[in-house]
Amino acid sequence: MLQGGSLWTGLIAGAVNQIQDHKKLRNGHLDKNQYTTGTTKNMTGTLGIMAGVEYGAMLGTAIFPGVGTAVGSVAGAIVGGQLGHSVGHQLGNMVSSQMVVNRKA
Repeated sequence: MLQGGSLWTGLIAGAVNQIQDHKKLRNGHLDKNQYTTGTTKNMTGTLGIMAGVEYGAMLGTAIFPGVGTAVGSVAGAIVGGQLGHSVGHQLGNMVSSQMVVNRKA
């Protein structure tokens, strides 16, 4: 798992998102807490895409070899990426709010 196409798909998607967030931070469109949340979201989204491509391809192959593999990979990447982003957003918000609480203490 997590080799070849799924690895590169996830890494490229995560890197593009992180570069965009870094530019927003530099230009003042994001504060540090938003950047922390975004970074967490990008990391978990990357892992979600990688796993989604792998498991989607396996499921697609089991249902309809060939075409099902390709369709399953794409569907898995979409679902895995969305799930990963959602989990990362929640986790990032928790980390950011904890950092704010610790600074005030």
